[in-house]
Amino acid sequence: MSISPSVDNMASKLNVTLNVLLVLFIISFVNVVKFPLTPINTETKRSLGYPRDSLLNFTELTGIYGYPAEEHRVVTDDGYILTIFRIVRGRKYHGKTKWPPVILMHGLLQSSDAWLDAGPDDGLAYLISDAGYDLWVGNVRGNYYSRSHVRLNPDRDPEFWKFSVDEIGFYDVPAIIDYVLYYTRADKVNYVGFSQGAGTYFIMCSERPEYCDKARVLIALAPAARQTNTKSLPYRTVIKGINSLETVLCLSGVQEVFSKGAFSQEFLAFLCHLNWASEFLCATGEALFDSFHPGSINNVTLKNLFGHFPAGTSVQNMARYGQSIRSERFEKFDYGKSKNLKLYGSSRPPEYNLSAVTVPVIAMYGANDHLVDTQDVDWLMDKLPNVVEAVKVSDPLWNHMDVTYSSMTKTLLFPTINDYLSKYSYE
Repeated sequence: MSISPSVDNMASKLNVTLNVLLVLFIISFVNVVKFPLTPINTETKRSLGYPRDSLLNFTELTGIYGYPAEEHRVVTDDGYILTIFRIVRGRKYHGKTKWPPVILMHGLLQSSDAWLDAGPDDGLAYLISDAGYDLWVGNVRGNYYSRSHVRLNPDRDPEFWKFSVDEIGFYDVPAIIDYVLYYTRADKVNYVGFSQGAGTYFIMCSERPEYCDKARVLIALAPAARQTNTKSLPYRTVIKGINSLETVLCLSGVQEVFSKGAFSQEFLAFLCHLNWASEFLCATGEALFDSFHPGSINNVTLKNLFGHFPAGTSVQNMARYGQSIRSERFEKFDYGKSKNLKLYGSSRPPEYNLSAVTVPVIAMYGANDHLVDTQDVDWLMDKLPNVVEAVKVSDPLWNHMDVTYSSMTKTLLFPTINDYLSKYSYE
């Protein structure tokens, strides 16, 4: 049975119309997300019943739980000013500090606060500190702790936002490593990176291989390199949409997305501080974006995390992730054929050289991770030359967001992390 040309034309017009509506929706959504509301001050939030921890910054949070922290500023070679934090000693540890220092790096749209939101019994920053390590917790350009530059104003200069994981890996990660080594007089660090925090380490090794040897070990938690097989439909829709509309968004003045204090974050923080909403809407929404893991992220943590998440990034960085799910390679930003030829000398962006990641790598990942799929982790493990172990977390429902927020971190994730940190450390 053949379909008439008129039916084909109608289907084509309907498809175009739906695409246009999607484009308009995403443009409207991103602009709404970008522009902040008149902020609700902290005292008002307290009176409304917002949880205390959701309103505190890194040093305030660590301080109230007995983990005094230092705040440090790192300036990258291209002028970005990054705020990083140091927890010198854990509350429960009374021995000699283990060496070398440990750097802990967050994922996409997160900040250093993500490692604290699960509280002192489950937050990975607390657990690593209590095991005796000199812990440095990083932040990368574009989030609310690193929204500064020696020359550029993020509110006025679009150039500030012209970055993606490519620049984070080339500039931010090396700058943080150099700062920690200089400040502590250590010869190397141990590095723990989650998702983007691991992927940018791979980029650094590819582009600046001399830095790969500055770590004794890389513990890669749900490492994000290529994302070809990502299952999350909401995630795919958002990043593919932003990638398709990147030029339009930037021409309309939208350079920054999902920032702290903008509508999206303030709305989520307000909605999720309500018990009925947190237990049903917020937990369900988080699960739909990743996958369901009942009982893993508790209600207290859900309320806390939306006080710090999303933490902000650039349109270009989100577009870069949109490109990643369209490619079967781990490659540099695709600027289009003409600009690619000018920048790279080829019409297609070059692949990152994963064979340059010579540092010993321990990978940990979940079978139920809908953002970094197990197929992409397997692909990555085959490309890396020095994989010590690839560990699938024993809980079959372990997913992506569990890494930073699960109440099961202490039993399912941390023992392996601690074992390998101990193996590559000394007193």
